[in-house]
Amino acid sequence: MAGKFCVMLTCAKDNTDKATVAFVIANAALGSEKQTLVFLTNEGVRLTQRGYADDIHEEGFAPLRELMGNFVAAGGAIYACSPCFKRRKLDDQALVDGVTVVGGARLVEFLSDGSPCVSF
Repeated sequence: MAGKFCVMLTCAKDNTDKATVAFVIANAALGSEKQTLVFLTNEGVRLTQRGYADDIHEEGFAPLRELMGNFVAAGGAIYACSPCFKRRKLDDQALVDGVTVVGGARLVEFLSDGSPCVSF
C-alpha cells in the first residue's frame, strides 16, 4: 500500500451525517490503496456495539452498517478509544467485526510517520 490514512470519528447517533461521511472517506482511502484506520473516540465508540448502527442510513449514502462492514472486509482497521469505551460502560463482548479497543498510544504509533488524519 502507498502510505497511511487516518479518519478520527467523534460522533455516532448524535450526528449520523458525520458518522456516515467518515466511513465513506475511510472506504475511499482504502480504495486509494492507503493503509486506513478509523479511530473512534467520544460518542463514536458507540459504533463498536453490534446492532447500534443498524438504523443509521443517511439519504444519498449506503447504510452505515454496510459502510462499516465493507471497510473491514477490505482490510481497514477500526480502533476504539479505551477510556471513552470504558466511560460509556460498553460491552467488550458485543464488538462488531474489525474493532479493537486500544489506548491512545496505538493512535500515536499509527500517526507517528506523518500519516494524514481527518476528523469528523
